[in-house]
Amino acid sequence: MHPRARRLAVLAVPALAAAGAMLPAAHGAAATVTGTATRSAAAGPRPAVHEAADTATEQRTVKKFWTVTRMETAKPLDAPGAGDRHFAAAGSTGGSARSAPAEVPAEVSADASAARPATVAPSLTAAARVSSLTSGSSWTAGGTVAKTTGRVFFTVTAGSDAGRNASCSGTAVTSANKSVVITAGHCVKLNGAFHANWVFVPGYDQGDRPDGTWPAITLLTTAQWNSGENMNYDVAAAVVAPQGGKSLTDVVGGQGVAFNQPRGRQTYAFGYPAGGPYDGSKLVYCSGRTFDDYLSSQDQGLSCGMTGGASGGPWFLNFSERTGGGLLNSVNSFKYNFASYWMFGPYFGPEAEAVYNTAQKAALT
Repeated sequence: MHPRARRLAVLAVPALAAAGAMLPAAHGAAATVTGTATRSAAAGPRPAVHEAADTATEQRTVKKFWTVTRMETAKPLDAPGAGDRHFAAAGSTGGSARSAPAEVPAEVSADASAARPATVAPSLTAAARVSSLTSGSSWTAGGTVAKTTGRVFFTVTAGSDAGRNASCSGTAVTSANKSVVITAGHCVKLNGAFHANWVFVPGYDQGDRPDGTWPAITLLTTAQWNSGENMNYDVAAAVVAPQGGKSLTDVVGGQGVAFNQPRGRQTYAFGYPAGGPYDGSKLVYCSGRTFDDYLSSQDQGLSCGMTGGASGGPWFLNFSERTGGGLLNSVNSFKYNFASYWMFGPYFGPEAEAVYNTAQKAALT
């Protein structure tokens, strides 16, 4: 992990994926289509893979572990140490006393044709205005996103939080094995160790689990997050065990996934923030046009007031408010302590693509 970082967590399913989207690889490896060139995903980076509850006995034990009380008392992750950044999972914005930067790039704009001034007041930067359509509202429109997005629960196994039950967010996506959840890297591994008792609860609503509790068989993350907890690659996937003879997306559906897309596009972000003023009981969303992080990462930013527990929640391109479907293209990752109105998510390039492809080909037994 970056020595001055703490972290956060967000995801949606179209009937047909657009150009540049990942489709389930029913017959071999999926490919990313970018313009006229098609590149085999098999040649991409190799992610880290960790066995979780890979036996029926372990899966029953993990499901029994997550009582209503344990879920309700699970808290967002705390970042190790203080600094200018914190996980979206870290809750409120404590830490650094630095003020927001007064200068922002001229190219940060509210739309493709109108650039903001290069200098603005520290209290409201141009980048904050880029994506101010929503800053953290309850999602009440239902649709696919309400079924495919859920809370993630796990037990931290290393660091000062070892033994603590915590929460993030995640999304069910289309995949060859119908069992893949996309989330943030720090929601599967932190302080050099993978989490235990990992489950996904799609459609979580004030303690209700309408579509069950899904234990992870396998956890995967990027090589960069695995080796150094690099925030630019804060991406992960979980392969969950079938329940009642059915796979995850047979029950809740799945969102499409897109990689290697242009930056600065209109985006919808979702998650289950559990840090004040939120309590993790409801699905929350933000929307607006993304902007590049010009401070210290390669991530994209979005104006969003979601707090800890939203980490791993999906960011969607081509999102339809009518159907609740879209193309997953990033996840909630981190915030700066001095700019609680921004949230950042990693760029979905070859590394994220490799995690997805490896996950969708994983065995379920």
